[in-house]
Amino acid sequence: MKLKFDPTLEYQAHAISAVTDIFEGQPFAQTGAAAFQAIQIGGLFQTELGLANRLVLPDDVLLKNLRAIQDRNDIEMAEALQGRDFSIEMETGTGKTYVYLRTIFELNKLYGFKKFIIVVPSVAIREGVLKSIEVTKAHFQTLYDKVPFDHFEYDSKRLGKVRQFASGNQIQIMIINIDSFRKDVADKDLSEMTEEELKKLNVINRENDRMSGRRPIEFIQAANPVVIIDEPQSVVSTDKARRAIANLNPLVTLRYSATHREAPNLVYRLDPIQAYDLRLVKRIEVASIREENSFNDAFVKLIKTDNKNGIKAQIELHADGPTGSKAKKLWVKQGDDLFIKSGEREAYRDGYIVQNIDCTPGSEYIEFNQGRFLELGQEVGGLGDEVMRAQVRETVEQHLKKERALRGKGIKVLSLFFIDRVANYRVYNEDGSTSLGKIGQWFEEAYAELSAKPIYKGLVPFPVTALHGGYFSQDKKGQAKDTSGTTKDDEDTYSLIMRDKERLLDPAEPLRFIFSHSALREGWDNPNVFQICTLNETQSVDKKRQEIGRGLRLPVNSDGERIHDETVNRLTVIANESYDEFARTLQTEFEEDVGVKFGIVDRIAFARIVRPNDKGEDIALGQDQSTKLWQHFVAEGYLAEDGTILNKFDPKNPHFELNVPEGFEAIRASLVDEISRKIFKNRVANARERRELKFRKEVQLSEEFRELWERIKHRTRYRVEFKTADLVARALKRIAAIEPIRAPRISTTVVGVDISEAGVSVDRQLASRTEEIASATVLPDILGFLQKETELTRHTLASILKQSGRLNEFKVNPQAFMALVADAIGRALHDLMLEGIRYDKVPEQAWEMSRIEQEAEKGIVRYLSNLYDVQNREKSLFDAIEYESETERQFAADLDNNEHVRMFVKLPSWFKIDTPIGPYNPDWAFVTENDERLYFVRETKSTLNSDERRTKENQKIVCGRRHFEALDVDFDVVTKLADVNF
Repeated sequence: MKLKFDPTLEYQAHAISAVTDIFEGQPFAQTGAAAFQAIQIGGLFQTELGLANRLVLPDDVLLKNLRAIQDRNDIEMAEALQGRDFSIEMETGTGKTYVYLRTIFELNKLYGFKKFIIVVPSVAIREGVLKSIEVTKAHFQTLYDKVPFDHFEYDSKRLGKVRQFASGNQIQIMIINIDSFRKDVADKDLSEMTEEELKKLNVINRENDRMSGRRPIEFIQAANPVVIIDEPQSVVSTDKARRAIANLNPLVTLRYSATHREAPNLVYRLDPIQAYDLRLVKRIEVASIREENSFNDAFVKLIKTDNKNGIKAQIELHADGPTGSKAKKLWVKQGDDLFIKSGEREAYRDGYIVQNIDCTPGSEYIEFNQGRFLELGQEVGGLGDEVMRAQVRETVEQHLKKERALRGKGIKVLSLFFIDRVANYRVYNEDGSTSLGKIGQWFEEAYAELSAKPIYKGLVPFPVTALHGGYFSQDKKGQAKDTSGTTKDDEDTYSLIMRDKERLLDPAEPLRFIFSHSALREGWDNPNVFQICTLNETQSVDKKRQEIGRGLRLPVNSDGERIHDETVNRLTVIANESYDEFARTLQTEFEEDVGVKFGIVDRIAFARIVRPNDKGEDIALGQDQSTKLWQHFVAEGYLAEDGTILNKFDPKNPHFELNVPEGFEAIRASLVDEISRKIFKNRVANARERRELKFRKEVQLSEEFRELWERIKHRTRYRVEFKTADLVARALKRIAAIEPIRAPRISTTVVGVDISEAGVSVDRQLASRTEEIASATVLPDILGFLQKETELTRHTLASILKQSGRLNEFKVNPQAFMALVADAIGRALHDLMLEGIRYDKVPEQAWEMSRIEQEAEKGIVRYLSNLYDVQNREKSLFDAIEYESETERQFAADLDNNEHVRMFVKLPSWFKIDTPIGPYNPDWAFVTENDERLYFVRETKSTLNSDERRTKENQKIVCGRRHFEALDVDFDVVTKLADVNF
């Protein structure tokens, strides 16, 4: 199978334009007869060693562009430019690598830049980047008219590639690990280094006869590359690493990460909370496995050690209290007696005096008298093996449940186990044979037991031995071994994981349960991992975010298409801690990594919520009204004085109603949703708190439902109609609004260059100047360019250009003029297409009503926290309705309780209408009866103001309206049931 990529994702387009717009005003790429001029004034410049990128914009223009980008992306605007480093924040699993690869092609298309270096922190991420380039190559060739490009991994043994990088006239992409050149940067002034010290520097800085006596670094510096840093918090974590990046002589540096430590010149932010709320990643749920009521033996577990204020260790033990024995965490120091600390529990009387504590990173331990010894994460006297065995069984059962739910949908289900000792999964015997370790045995036993159940029997048509396998690094004998994740042997393992990515996604491939060493967690993932289970006998120091990152990406089907069904997109973590502990730890990591503070509502949090004014127009509340509302909620006891959400705010309680000031009743649901967004636990579900919905066959057979379905079931296809004269008029209006075209400018900077035995380094700016370039003497084919960009006829395009009255500006800056005009015509065309879209019924094609019942038979499982229990069961196909917002919950309750509503249905996720900008899934269909029986389809939104909703959202609603017009069905957008007339 081949993975397919959607080039229309709005958030990715915003991330790309946030970078390309930094260079607004840079002369655009030239083609054809103007190619020579492009080398002189455009994105390229001829040097002694080859072709180099060239940026002609001065810093004041870059700052102006930066501030405009930050303003539109709701980022605090910079007062000054922080160098030429620009930061992009994108959550794991949202396509960060795809975005920066596509940005390379956009920068080439718009500005002619051709030299790019991708710097990575580790072997795992390097292999991931190489794999991404491989699988996206055909996709980018289609998008960018088969533009030629060359990519390679820097290798000191293949220096010819470095010369090619400098001299090549097509896009050049070098992938290099920071370790390949970080140690080349001297810790002291090069003139102070001895010959021996200079010899220790790497090949990249040594003169080489095969490169005409030049040093490889000189060719890289001469190319003035755009440097892309993947995970800069790991790449540029030291002054030496920062000097190493600067020594590449970058045109600009683009920093991509989900967790920036520093984010100079931030241009785009998609944090984990936004990614989750926009459903760009899987929903996280936790299945908790804990030992309970096991207080017979002396239990001790070493949790962590600390030497900040004296040497101490945090342990967990069983302590007696007023209500009996319970698990307790506490700090101990040398000489402490656990017999006393436990409340004099008899089990700790002998042999539990703390004798020694070691805080050495990687070697932490605690030692008791009589020789007892525990490493970090180890325990004695507990049920460690029993808990891990239960985790394995739970993972297998969750996997089989998912297999059953997805049967027939072509979606492969994968489960991932992380273990810290290879021998726990695979044992190498003295005769060379292998056998299963204890975890491997537990897995096969659990699978044999569960797969024999009638509900799961026959789900997976492969023997158990073919269903599981391991990804481990190997020694010279070919035997799997424990590693750190950063050794040479690990490189081959990461490469194998990446090479096998598509194979693992193929349903015909038996492997479904993957065992991997817990050290191999970084830089790789598989979109169809639905279950993750960590089985460590020692304490894992990895973060929860790193653990779940291996399975956050949205899954794909057997055709390589991404799945956007929220009922499918759930990642289950089988944890050996409680749901509350997991959620609390994950929340802390988000707060530390992203800087988001959960559970606190700002005074201006409600400023963007809209409500109707006296004229019936929807107007945003603004900051003053938001502050008054905030003060009201503090007075009512929903919020503390610092904005912390208090227990009185409990929207999950069916009897809860938010008390709002008079005049704000219409936006009560929006206010509840805004406060709820600040509660982190709403984003991590408890796998134990869900249930299967009960299907009501009698409702499906009712006259009301059958008549409703008969009206809405028809499939349609769309066509677009518009008049050329209308297009010309709209295009002219948009072209007239374009700012005056400015001539390209050249910015000249004089820098100091140090040349020594260790290489060439650029370290200081001596002077700079800027000058405008005369009008172009060779003009490109503007009609050919616009025809390619818009697909309109040359006659129509010529008419637009002649009537625009702005052709004289074409000579001033040809490429800037062409790009802006193309954008203006494209936007006018897009608006007209939406206005002129028409839908027609497709004969004998309809949504089958029986599909609802078929899904119910498989079992429709939903979270209790987002279920509205239907009171009037005869009105709904199911006994409960899943909702995503307070607006939806209130709408469901109103439908349920209104005496004139005969029946209602939340339309299933597969009920989709085709539109030019992707499928559209409307919300509700219902039947009312008052003076007459009426049939409605309604979309619920928190606002009727289209300006407050996202552009694509509005466009899909327009298409939905035209679809239902073709079916003669009443469709509209509402915020509440009272907006519907019946």
